[in-house]
Amino acid sequence: MITQQLGIAVVAPAGQALDPCAVDRGIARLEQHGCLVHNYYDHSAIHERFGGTDEGRLAQLRAAIEDPNVQIIMALRGGYGATRLLPHIDFEAIAVSGKLFVGFSDITAIHMGLMARTGALSYAGPMIAGDFGCREPVQFTLDNFWQCLAGPTHTITECVRGNPCIEEAGTVWGGNLAMIVSLLGTPYFPRIDGGILYLEDIAEHPYRVERMLLQLDQAGVLARQRAIVLGDFSGYKLAPNDNGYDFDTMLAHLRATLPVPILTGLSFGHIPRRVTIPFGAQGRLVSHEEGFTLSLSDYPTLRSVPSYS
Repeated sequence: MITQQLGIAVVAPAGQALDPCAVDRGIARLEQHGCLVHNYYDHSAIHERFGGTDEGRLAQLRAAIEDPNVQIIMALRGGYGATRLLPHIDFEAIAVSGKLFVGFSDITAIHMGLMARTGALSYAGPMIAGDFGCREPVQFTLDNFWQCLAGPTHTITECVRGNPCIEEAGTVWGGNLAMIVSLLGTPYFPRIDGGILYLEDIAEHPYRVERMLLQLDQAGVLARQRAIVLGDFSGYKLAPNDNGYDFDTMLAHLRATLPVPILTGLSFGHIPRRVTIPFGAQGRLVSHEEGFTLSLSDYPTLRSVPSYS
């Protein structure tokens, strides 16, 4: 159990809660571990598919940033909506506050913008509704987050065959592929040289995944990276006219044509069992015949907070 209170703010920069009870369950689960939860999401104030109007969601962010008792700002869920807020988010205020922004999927846009505008790091990690608030939470996902948060280093180990044997080091960054590609050419796309790029997506046909990766390549992004590490890419449907063109076929083509090695098997994406990855950490990637390890360091932690048992 935690021995001191950790202030966690709940905000909805993107979608509304699909199950309002999940918010209550998530808050209760955090409070059971001794966290002090500040909930800035109001389900009665949802707007269309979003967790509030644009201004309402920005107000949630501002309140969380200004709250002196908050150390972590955790997204309610993804969905869609963060992109609409990017020109109005005070990224400098987030960076100066030292608060850790946590989330994934659509929240990738905020990770990207924060790094591009200020150089500050954030966490591709669990969210309130789908992780802490689900009826049967996956303990690995929650434990991995707390272990990463405690630091000072974090190691991800995956057992998977078929990857190239490499050893690379660089800045670890990435997230949802569609969100990353949507930010190309904007002020919210950080220039990262010598990076280790991790990617995931949901319900994207292999040809769309290929197209987005080719766009990143043709924009000059991939040539500056040391490696690409793919997480989960599920939820798509093949059609009869694909004629054998599936994810593996697409992957083989990209491995033969892109200027950077591609690994698969990262436990990250729209899956229940998921690792936490500090966006912007320094990483050392070692891949061998039996799997790979990604060792992370030089990222912000809350070392005074004991890990969970």
